[in-house]
Amino acid sequence: MKFKFIKKYFIGLSLIALGSLSFIACSGTNKKKSNTTETAKDSLKVIKVDPANFVTDGVTVTIVPCTLSNGTKTDCYQIVANSIPSDHQVGPWCPTNISDDAAAGGIWLENGEVYDVDGEFIKELATFYDDSTWLMYDNQGDIFVTNSLEDCENAANPNVGEEYKNFCVECLPSYITEVSPSFLIPVTPILQETPILFSSGPRGPKPSEEADGHQPPERPRNGERPEHPDRPEHPRGNNIPSTRGVALNGIEFSAPAPTDNILSAYTLAPFDDAGGHINVHQGYHYHAATGFSTKIKQEDGHAALIGYALDGIGIYELKDINGNEASGLDKLRGHSDNTRGYHYHVDKAGSNNFINGLKGAYPN
Repeated sequence: MKFKFIKKYFIGLSLIALGSLSFIACSGTNKKKSNTTETAKDSLKVIKVDPANFVTDGVTVTIVPCTLSNGTKTDCYQIVANSIPSDHQVGPWCPTNISDDAAAGGIWLENGEVYDVDGEFIKELATFYDDSTWLMYDNQGDIFVTNSLEDCENAANPNVGEEYKNFCVECLPSYITEVSPSFLIPVTPILQETPILFSSGPRGPKPSEEADGHQPPERPRNGERPEHPDRPEHPRGNNIPSTRGVALNGIEFSAPAPTDNILSAYTLAPFDDAGGHINVHQGYHYHAATGFSTKIKQEDGHAALIGYALDGIGIYELKDINGNEASGLDKLRGHSDNTRGYHYHVDKAGSNNFINGLKGAYPN
């Protein structure tokens, strides 16, 4: 009896000891796993910019010293390009008669949709915007289109004159003679603790986020033409760039086009099928990604690379090779994977937008 008691006693102690060791071992494993997950969540992989991704026709890439928005002194790629892309044709923008088909005009972006600016679209503007003031053609169906550099400059003025009311605004490549776009992007992206959000929505600056106190114009109603004071490109105290990034052909991914300003003057400034148009100060620039510019296809079927944001982080198309839209995007339109690290996906073309902010520091 005594032997059995002692045996049971030692067996009990052994089981308690084993249980304690098991508890300690499991606790240690869980703690280690938790730290690993937390570390992986807090540190995002970034990929260096590859200058070989840029086209060589009309684009030069060199390394220069630069200072980023967070004060970091580093090296940047300076990308200098022609004002017109070398990898696709530009235009047309405005059809000339209401009988013209889609091949004669460009596109318009409205409420997330892309519309062909053909003759029928121009003819039906009054119905499209529910405003009878729209009448952009004469009795023969010929559309009123700007046809000179002077017209282009005047019609693009925030306080466009009454004489350009109901004009289709078309600025031609021949008007651009001395514009040579230049961009800086860091060789290696440096992520910021606090990313920046652009203060522009698909129609231009949002009133609640305007640093200069301006309000965007109301849509025109019944022929009213509100005045638009000139808006500074970079309001005082706000050095957030208006440029979103640069395409692989050296053309600017620009901030959302101020379509409310354009429409409030009863003008239309279409984009070509590639999502771009011209002004005399920027040259040709994009407001939407429609698949025309140079792209780098991904071996795993991921959406193709089409450019880089100003922080050096890659910008990819919206959809992958199977037509599936990117998912799990953060508020900047970015996410991460093991191959590309943290990267952005463009907004759909009809949104008049590329990305919503920058996760990395950008050159000042």
